[in-house]
Amino acid sequence: MTTTESPAGTTTPLKGMRKVAARRMVEAWAIPVFHLTVEVDMTHALGTRERTPGATVTDALLAACTAALQAHPSLNAHCDGAAVTVFDEVNLGIAVATDAGLTVPVLAGAQALDLSGLAAARRDVVERARTGKLTRADLTGGTFTVSNLGMMGIDRFDAILNPPQVAILAVGSTKQRQVWNDGDPAWRPIAELTLTCDHRAVDGAAGAGFLATLREHLQA
Repeated sequence: MTTTESPAGTTTPLKGMRKVAARRMVEAWAIPVFHLTVEVDMTHALGTRERTPGATVTDALLAACTAALQAHPSLNAHCDGAAVTVFDEVNLGIAVATDAGLTVPVLAGAQALDLSGLAAARRDVVERARTGKLTRADLTGGTFTVSNLGMMGIDRFDAILNPPQVAILAVGSTKQRQVWNDGDPAWRPIAELTLTCDHRAVDGAAGAGFLATLREHLQA
């Protein structure tokens, strides 16, 4: 009989943030979801820094999401499997990669902030996330999450829900593509945005409406 030995390696138990994330991902995987993707011309969004010093394309995305959620409140909600709670206040979660693992700090009351205010709030929570200075209050109460991997060269991806939230937006990289442009082909900076929705609480029409409004605000 031949005995096959296991390869040498290092076992590290999941703990802290990674253990919590693992448990929540198992919960999320059991939720019936669907995905919707749109292409967005990012020409206007790429000029954010010039129009509003201190703000970035990410902040433009957050502002557009806030406006779209106010127009389509059914996505600014929680679902516990038995009931859906729709919120008046938009509390945006931002997925941030840290040395300790993925964390999602929350920008509370985003609907009351202008672009400069969103940019300042985003810089604050991201910095504190990466230096391990977030409080429990920074991590609770989110009503919708944005995950942006575009800066890492990812063209498109499907984000996993952050329950009990009913939707999450995945943002891919912006690349030059040739578009029809009403019969006059032109090169434009295009990004793919993918929305993941909890089908228990959100239907396809609501998700499509949200993405249409989001695109409208980004391209305005």
